[in-house]
Amino acid sequence: MAELIMYTLLGILYAAALVLYLAVVPLIAVGRALGLTGQLLWHHVRILVGVVHRRTPEYQVRSLPPYRPEEEPEPAHRQYFHGPATRDLRTACLLTLGRFRWTVSQAFSRTTVQYFTQPRTHRMAAVPFGLTLYLGLVLGAGTSALLLALLVLLHTFLVYLAQGVVRMTADTLRAVDRAVLRAKGLHHGMVCPQCYELVEYPQYECPGDGCRRRHQDIRPGRYGVLRRRCACGRKLPTLIMTGSHRLQGICPYCEGLLSDSTGLVAETVLPIVGGTAAGKTQLMAAMLMTLFDAAARGGPPAGFADRNTADNYEVLREVLSIRGNTLGTQRALPRAHSLLLGRRRARRLVHIFDTAGERYTKVEDTDALRYARTARTFVFVLDPLSVTAFWQGLSSGRQALVDRALASPVDPQLVFNQSTQTTKRMNGALSRSRLAVAVSKYDVLRRHSLLGDHQAEDSASVRAWLVDVLGLGNLVRAMEMEYREVRFFFTAAVIAEDERVDAGIASLVDWCLGADRYGSSASPAAFPRGEAAGAR
Repeated sequence: MAELIMYTLLGILYAAALVLYLAVVPLIAVGRALGLTGQLLWHHVRILVGVVHRRTPEYQVRSLPPYRPEEEPEPAHRQYFHGPATRDLRTACLLTLGRFRWTVSQAFSRTTVQYFTQPRTHRMAAVPFGLTLYLGLVLGAGTSALLLALLVLLHTFLVYLAQGVVRMTADTLRAVDRAVLRAKGLHHGMVCPQCYELVEYPQYECPGDGCRRRHQDIRPGRYGVLRRRCACGRKLPTLIMTGSHRLQGICPYCEGLLSDSTGLVAETVLPIVGGTAAGKTQLMAAMLMTLFDAAARGGPPAGFADRNTADNYEVLREVLSIRGNTLGTQRALPRAHSLLLGRRRARRLVHIFDTAGERYTKVEDTDALRYARTARTFVFVLDPLSVTAFWQGLSSGRQALVDRALASPVDPQLVFNQSTQTTKRMNGALSRSRLAVAVSKYDVLRRHSLLGDHQAEDSASVRAWLVDVLGLGNLVRAMEMEYREVRFFFTAAVIAEDERVDAGIASLVDWCLGADRYGSSASPAAFPRGEAAGAR
């Protein structure tokens, strides 16, 4: 009986204790729930830091390998919001989900062991507390799942929002870059001085130490907005207007090196057309010398746009100085002579093309002269000694004074017709172009009095001399029909003792490249006509 009473009292006391315990059950459950929630959120933060910042192996997933430059079409690291951000998001979600399952499972397992299977206290006390912890774990797991889902949704929203902003920014910058190129007249492409093709956008070579990786398209996009990071780690500008012109540009067609400042300034293409031995190369050398001498005397700055032009200029200048004959232009496509002229906004890149005269007599050869479609000013070199009727009209005494072997063997009419047809076939806008007709070897004509009564040197007088004396009326009229404007010049590719070029060359340069910009400075580099005959 006593035992029955004791057990009854104990039951009553246990029931009372349970009633009292029920008052603190919510506190204990909420505390455990908060503990589990904080633990899971902290794990998520650590995972985000590890995935986005540390990038150590434990924060990687095999099914989502990182983007590697060696596996990309371009040798560069991807811009973060062009793939890596969504990969990091998915990686963080997978790792957080795995950590969530493991943490909740471990929490339930420890609670089961400590309060049910292997309790450290009496089961009558351990079981109610264990049940309370179960309740807290359920609440914590549910709350954590909801909060983590909200965080993942926020992360996803921010990633896709940033992706949209970044990609829109890249597209805007590309559009601005195209607009800038259009304003400079480069929207159809930049001229390659090696193969004469129009390059829509140069390829660039990484200047990093020991790195010569070539980037096919450096513009804003998948691999960077304002900068891209090469596989070697070097950061490269993505726009010409932000500095990519300082990198070495490469033609995607011939893999030749482009001129300095390609794309940064407007380009002017100046083809020199003429038959074999008409004097094209010597005329070009004299034009280059005029520009550099004018710059040395305080005119608009002139500089070489590539090493090849600088080396060739030194040779050409020396040949003119000793009154030698320049080597004939090789039949293979020569590299253009590229110069940077002017300053600031007036600065431009000038490509002077001197192509072998043999290429103007065969259709299959003229097809390679692709630069003609972008030119708006042409120079036609006309050797008067190559005109058979003019030569045959000279007396035997005057013929004996002139070495006909130095004359061009090609009829100027044939050269003009072929070059004109080629330019039209390439959709060249001849009707909007200008033509400078440079009558070469003026020093020879003047020295041996072959000008007749035409002593004036203005364009109208030169035209009249071509028509009346040389009998090239048909050629002159054809030129004036094909081109918007035609100007005629007497030129002598010789220099005087004081290293000044013949004045006719300066006038030709002024007209071809813009007298308003170069005229006042080019003329002082020339010497008067009367001194031409006394040149070395």
